[in-house]
Amino acid sequence: MVVNKSKDAFRTIAEVADELGIATHVLRFWETKFPQIQPMKRNGGRRYYRPDDVELVRKIKYYLYDKRYTIEGVQKVLKEKGLKTILGEEIQKDFFAESLEQVELSEKNKELLIEISSELKALSTSLNNTLEQIK
Repeated sequence: MVVNKSKDAFRTIAEVADELGIATHVLRFWETKFPQIQPMKRNGGRRYYRPDDVELVRKIKYYLYDKRYTIEGVQKVLKEKGLKTILGEEIQKDFFAESLEQVELSEKNKELLIEISSELKALSTSLNNTLEQIK
């Protein structure tokens, strides 16, 4: 059960599976059958489901388990009705759009960011060189 998370918080595949009473392998399988399910994937392939993804999975489960549709039947429903009809108007919202507005930086902060960027590039080069020596 998901505890202490905002309804807008991203969920792991295990949290979604637990919340909906579905095995994680079933969710992974549904991702292959329903391209509309598009959880974010982080390094290592770890999935993070947006609230709209969870709602879509909930609807798919409803059609498959409660209404007894086939996978092809649910695919047809999604294609004919569209996600907006099934989930409402605000689907697959970019949760980071609000934070993408222009931010004014002081000269000092700009210089600091340039310095940090240079340091990160140097560290990356150093790590790559070390990896090459190990090989």
